[in-house]
Amino acid sequence: MIQKFFLAFIPIFVAIDPIGLVAIFTGLAANTSPEQRKRQAFLGIVTALCVAIGFIFLGEIIFDALGITDADFQVAGGLILLGLAGRELLSLGAANRDASDEFGIVPLGMPLIAGPALLTALLILVDTVGLVFTLVSLLVNLALVAVAFWNADWFTRWMGRQGLRGVSKIVALLLAAIAVSLIRRGWNSPA
Repeated sequence: MIQKFFLAFIPIFVAIDPIGLVAIFTGLAANTSPEQRKRQAFLGIVTALCVAIGFIFLGEIIFDALGITDADFQVAGGLILLGLAGRELLSLGAANRDASDEFGIVPLGMPLIAGPALLTALLILVDTVGLVFTLVSLLVNLALVAVAFWNADWFTRWMGRQGLRGVSKIVALLLAAIAVSLIRRGWNSPA
């Protein structure tokens, strides 16, 4: 049983990357109050949970009905992340950044937490280790993300506003690289 749990836990942990998400979350939440940060973190985690569970039960059906492959999904997710990273790197968007206070559902919940890598991993894991182990591993990983997000204020105090701005740009560059990687893997996958 423990082996099956870890067979599901490790790929989900790598796909979600709770450690890397803290830096992304800190960058996204740089201009928000602690209460707003916690609210957006909660929204992101709940969104990711709902999307992931929905995808476990409906993903293959939707893919088959629409003629979509895992590779298509990776390319689409990569393009979304690339757009988000480009917007941050180039400081594109409205001059009024108040709208950026709402980032919990998109991009945090989907596609950052529940992105193409996680959703694809979930479909594979349900077939290989079973539904129960996949769901338990997903819940444990999302709990780790919650702990990381709840402690993000410590990073904010430690790094300061300029440090967070710098981290935000570095993270955006990393997001662009992840996006290109997803697009490349999707493009090179057999049809």
